Amino acid sequence: MKRLMLLRHAKSDYPAGVSDHERPLGPRGRRDAPRMGQQMARRALLPNHVIASTALRTRETFTLIEPYLGPHTLRYERAIYEASPEAILRVIRAVESAVASLLIVGHNPGLEQTASFLVKGGGTAADPLDEKFPTAALVVLDFDIDDWANIAGHLGGLVLFLTPKMLDA
Repeated sequence: MKRLMLLRHAKSDYPAGVSDHERPLGPRGRRDAPRMGQQMARRALLPNHVIASTALRTRETFTLIEPYLGPHTLRYERAIYEASPEAILRVIRAVESAVASLLIVGHNPGLEQTASFLVKGGGTAADPLDEKFPTAALVVLDFDIDDWANIAGHLGGLVLFLTPKMLDA
């Protein structure tokens, strides 16, 4: 069994003259990221390994959730930045089979498209992933596989879809 968690970076800011890759989190992002980290800990959603985009907003998001995650290894990966689902899947498939629980911290539309592709029954009217995939959204999928190399479309059981707005409700 493998668990994949996909976390979109928290809300970023748009300062003038700053490249997209170097955009920082905005005030809402700095508020929402730790709240999502707390929820991950409360729900025992603790990754063994984390792969995060090299963009500043993903690095800052991870820094704010990391205190809640427990022991893990971390790798920053440029290939996650502005990545297509195919690129994200290549990164996931290269993860060592010893990793049981993997967290990817990245961007849309790639994360949303990857989640929709991987979830069992994706595309049905009742699919919560058909809703908006906002900043700091978290998707948790379980796979009945032994090796990350075997991850494929429509094999993931949706465990959780959580957004900061859901925490406010």
